[in-house]
Amino acid sequence: MKRTFCKSLGVKVLIVGSFLLSCLHVGAQPTPFPNKPVRIVVPFPAGGSADSLIRVVGQFLSKRWGQSVLVDNRPGGGTVIAGALVAKAPADGYTLLVIANSLTINAKLRTNLPYDGLKAFDPIAQLVQSPQVIAVSSASPYKTLAELLQAAKANPGGLSYSTVGPATTQHIAGESLKKLTGTDFTYAAFTGGALAANAVMGNHVTMVLTNLNEVASMLESGKLRPLAVTTRERLDVLKQVPTVIEQGYKDYEVVAWFALASPAGTPKEIVQKLVDDLQAALTDSEVRQKLNTAGLYPAYLGPEALNAHIQQEYQRYSKIIDDARIKLE
Repeated sequence: MKRTFCKSLGVKVLIVGSFLLSCLHVGAQPTPFPNKPVRIVVPFPAGGSADSLIRVVGQFLSKRWGQSVLVDNRPGGGTVIAGALVAKAPADGYTLLVIANSLTINAKLRTNLPYDGLKAFDPIAQLVQSPQVIAVSSASPYKTLAELLQAAKANPGGLSYSTVGPATTQHIAGESLKKLTGTDFTYAAFTGGALAANAVMGNHVTMVLTNLNEVASMLESGKLRPLAVTTRERLDVLKQVPTVIEQGYKDYEVVAWFALASPAGTPKEIVQKLVDDLQAALTDSEVRQKLNTAGLYPAYLGPEALNAHIQQEYQRYSKIIDDARIKLE
């Protein structure tokens, strides 16, 4: 009888032990991502292309996740301030960074970056592209790009151009245009495309080179006069405005791209979750409509394709920078 009791007790102990181990195993399962707010750091001012993008996509993700998506604008330093912040953040998917052409430009131009320009972040997905426009004030005497360039050649350094910058896509585009056309515009850097455009409207600067969406309302109202777009083909929204290529400067093409990245070492399953949800956002008809209205055009690239694109962009911008002898003061 005693042996039977002990044997029965042993079985019960095994059952209870197995149950407890099972509970511990269940408790050790990773918590589904995300289970708290996700912060997306935007290295540009509020109201710009990147900010508009993240507010549209972030709203979709917030509904999908049931979590807040916090937009954290950290402009300045040619996007280095925001990059340094995210590079030091935990690689857990809860702090993301908007990256753009400036990522590769900085990797080439800035020798004292507080992080590795090409290795500090894990590429997640390219989301959109944004065309650029060259414009002057409506009060400007220049009606065409040719007239503007002719005046610049006749008066070296006497005309100026503004962009967000320095060391941004638009800055490099402006310096590339100078070298290609044999002109010498004086460069004026601003913290945002809208501010750069305001300087032109106030007749403090001759022309602006910026993202289309940042000056769309100014073009529509007639406060700015577009002289050229920097895409390979004309834009549907500016059919009457010729490309730079059409005006005699072949292969001059500049398109800003915007993507999301995370600190290097982010777990693959979290990156994949972000990829899946970002793809869902870009295929949503309402999201696409809002982006198009903002002058942003969905152009998805996954992690591997985006990484390859970044490497190609680095090589391309390195050549432009070397050829134009661009240096940061």
